[in-house]
Amino acid sequence: MKKDMVILIAEDNAGHFQLIKKNLWLTCVDSDMLQFENGQEVLDFLFKTDTEVYLEDKKRYILLLDIRMPQVDGIEVLKRIKEDKELRKIPVIMLTTTSEAGMIRQCYELGCSYYMVKPVNYHHFMEAVQSLGDFLSLGGMRLPVIKKVSN
Repeated sequence: MKKDMVILIAEDNAGHFQLIKKNLWLTCVDSDMLQFENGQEVLDFLFKTDTEVYLEDKKRYILLLDIRMPQVDGIEVLKRIKEDKELRKIPVIMLTTTSEAGMIRQCYELGCSYYMVKPVNYHHFMEAVQSLGDFLSLGGMRLPVIKKVSN
């Protein structure tokens, strides 16, 4: 995987974040990974709002986004990203425990690239994230460079 890629992980559960990070690393994904504990932190980062760490021009990003998060939920984050002419280029993979058909349909209609249900079983969760890591490390998703972010 290219070093200019950054994986943004919006996950409020510290244990899930560590499992995701560890299992992506085990599949040779050596990209930088940033954790956001709520939806507002993700939006602040992406829209360069009142934060020390923010989206950098000329880097490639992919967002792993949980739906059920504090402050701003993943659906609203996805909606705001896909409404922005530059940010909409960022691939968003929904990584969540929600398996409701209506929620899955809504996420695809809003523009998510992929919807992945987090298995409840620890080993199945690890396998699912490793499969995602294999996909990413093999270049399974074209990642655009973000040139300009509107405020």
